Amino acid sequence: MSADQFALSSDLINELLRGMRLRGVEYRRIQAGPTFGLGFAEKSGHAWFHFIAVGDAVLQMEDGSTYALSAGNAVFISHGAAHQLLSHPHAPVQDIDRLDSAPLGDTVSEVDTGTDASATPSTILFSACMEFELGSLHGLGRLMPGLMLIDAGGQRYPGLVPILATMEREVSAARIGFAGILARLADVVAAMVVRGWVECACGNASGLVAALRDPRLAGALLALHQQPGRDWTVAQLAEHCNTSRSAFAERFQVTVGMTPLRYVTELRMRLASQWLTLDRLPIEEVAQRLGYTSQAAFSRAFKRITGKTPGLSRKVRQAERR
Repeated sequence: MSADQFALSSDLINELLRGMRLRGVEYRRIQAGPTFGLGFAEKSGHAWFHFIAVGDAVLQMEDGSTYALSAGNAVFISHGAAHQLLSHPHAPVQDIDRLDSAPLGDTVSEVDTGTDASATPSTILFSACMEFELGSLHGLGRLMPGLMLIDAGGQRYPGLVPILATMEREVSAARIGFAGILARLADVVAAMVVRGWVECACGNASGLVAALRDPRLAGALLALHQQPGRDWTVAQLAEHCNTSRSAFAERFQVTVGMTPLRYVTELRMRLASQWLTLDRLPIEEVAQRLGYTSQAAFSRAFKRITGKTPGLSRKVRQAERR
């Protein structure tokens, strides 16, 4: 890949990542003794993040797969799957939501499972549940692995090492204001994990991922994401890739799995959903931003793609967040 092509691909990835939203809805600092078992229920549309600051733990997923974690390790469960954190594979499990907690801030609490008469807890970890909205990256969500393991001493995420080290100090020391600092650090770590996955070719996944790194398509995708409300034609998009209309349309269909204009429509509706439910923009403003001549035309298109009217979509999302 030439320097110009690399810059184009980087610009496109940056544009896509701008639309990603991670909003922590609940954070916990958890202290545990030598024996513990913590159960975390499935939460659709959310992601789980856990960081081990002191001690060891076993992560067990619903399918029975287990992973040994030690101090400095973190896990990101992107699809919100149910799982358990255990002192050993056969430890009795308690639902984390049923354990007593002490508030440390608006969204942060402390959970002490008991130290079994030990002077200090054997394990200290920080846990976060986040709303995970990929925005224009939504097409990558299905391809993202459900579990990502992060090692503070590893090489795959070098930028995370100092952040995780800071988290370890904050979790362990529990200084004044540590709860708010930890919440922000957790959000940053989660965003960097997603970025690292995208930059590392997303596990060599196909579809939109392949298009991100295809210089014959990246120019058109960048233009689409920068100007989603423009009345695009296939010929105009082909111009951004310096190729013919027919060659561009065929390559787009084969690589992305849909026609360019279908992609434009789905992109607009993903953005519309985010603007309506997370940014709470008026329906009329969303319609104007996306180039629709009337609110009625936008509403018809939104329902055709999502199955819901814009107003109902907003109400459903608000009910889910309560």
